[in-house]
Amino acid sequence: MSEENKKKQQEEIDNELKNSEKSDQVSPKTHGEILKEQIIEGQQTYDRSASSILLSSLTAGLEIGFSYLLLCSLGSFLSGKVGEDVIVKARALVYPIGFILVILGQSILFTEQTSLLSLPVLNKKRSIASLFRLWGIVILGNLIGGCIMAIVLTWIGAQLNIFNSDTVVRIAEHVTEVENIVIFVSAILAGWLMGLLSWLLTSSKETISRIVLIFMVTSVMAFTDLHHSIIGNVEVFAGLINTNSSITIWQYLSFEGLALLGNAVGGVFFVALLKYRAFVYDVGGA
Repeated sequence: MSEENKKKQQEEIDNELKNSEKSDQVSPKTHGEILKEQIIEGQQTYDRSASSILLSSLTAGLEIGFSYLLLCSLGSFLSGKVGEDVIVKARALVYPIGFILVILGQSILFTEQTSLLSLPVLNKKRSIASLFRLWGIVILGNLIGGCIMAIVLTWIGAQLNIFNSDTVVRIAEHVTEVENIVIFVSAILAGWLMGLLSWLLTSSKETISRIVLIFMVTSVMAFTDLHHSIIGNVEVFAGLINTNSSITIWQYLSFEGLALLGNAVGGVFFVALLKYRAFVYDVGGA
């Protein structure tokens, strides 16, 4: 396709997005309306200062730790009362709490923002370099916040007799016990789900509906043991700093790298790219 045709196609896409009028309160939002809101929301994040983004992402890393607190507490409470397989599946009931706190609180979580931040790049409003820079800031904040919470929660859990080191070790080893390729593919599926969650949340602004959507998607991730890089960071780092754990620094770095990469692939390719291309084809582009 020539540069002139590409420019013409981009103008058609921009005009279609610009002319996407909001539907009434009863009718569901159209594909174009959701895409337009996602692109606008993504660009607003690009316009924020680096310090603001870092602080917001650090907050998200801290807040997601409350899911870990409940995972450990539930695991310790049910230990010896039901089978380990039941405990693993029951985690789906408390896993969404941290995500609800983060998303409704408007903190920046990498996996929820992955596809959102990619759309302005696909729409040629931002560069790939700016995307990677923004991802880097968000990931840094999320991981630092998660590591801080891992240290705090493993200490307070023992002090309050909520859970002990055995629970921490079981969770960490459960997350990392599979092969690397499994972690990577699992993380792709988790990133796909989180990207879809971002898309679904844009289609609904009612608080109750948003809570239901967050709970539904993240509980699926927990029930099926899909790997999420940010809460997984808390789980594995807590195991790393525990003296009774077999987790090594290499296992931690390997897990985190694979989980981040898989989550990014799932969010960008299966949500942002496909949703955007579907709109482009609908407009009439190739």
